[in-house]
Amino acid sequence: MPRRWTLFLLVAMFTMIADQATKLWARDALPVHPAGCEIPDAVVAGTCIGLNDPVIDGYWDWRLSFNQGSAFGLFHGQTGARVFLSIVGVLALGVMVWMVKRARDDQKWLLWALGLVAGGAVGNLIDRIYFGVVTDFVLWHTPAKEAKSMYRYAHEWPVFNVADVALVVGVVIMLFASGDDGKERKAKADKADKADKADKAGAAAKKSSPAA
Repeated sequence: MPRRWTLFLLVAMFTMIADQATKLWARDALPVHPAGCEIPDAVVAGTCIGLNDPVIDGYWDWRLSFNQGSAFGLFHGQTGARVFLSIVGVLALGVMVWMVKRARDDQKWLLWALGLVAGGAVGNLIDRIYFGVVTDFVLWHTPAKEAKSMYRYAHEWPVFNVADVALVVGVVIMLFASGDDGKERKAKADKADKADKADKAGAAAKKSSPAA
């Protein structure tokens, strides 16, 4: 197996396993009200809610929630989102595989990026197919400006999971890796062009020089 496939598959598998393991922990360990309610159906129906479990007080909590949309709550509650996003996930995975086939063994950053995106896509796809919703549990927020404010936090980011992080990090790395690869190709093309011009100049000088 070419090295690019080994690296891609290792990163994708590790990402998917990390995502599914943390989601399993979240569904099993994080507090809900009322306690003992059916997960995920009762939470999705609104008869049960995930309770905040602080990690860094005022900034980071665990909170179990379920998202019918895509990463960071996009398309949440949209009709047909499950089928549409499942198809998008499968297509995205196909694109990642196609890109790996075209990649070179030495493009390690690009292969890391593709593995992260593929692993994240599969992680959320498993949830969507099995549960119909995606498990989220990481909540970042800023504390309320006033201590006695009726709002607990001044701002909350959409609840997310490990797969969402892998998708975002993978896309960012991919953008940088693609840019670096483009610069490398241009540098090689410039070098080849200069060498070609030098060869032509040498040949022309040889032609024009009088015979000994």
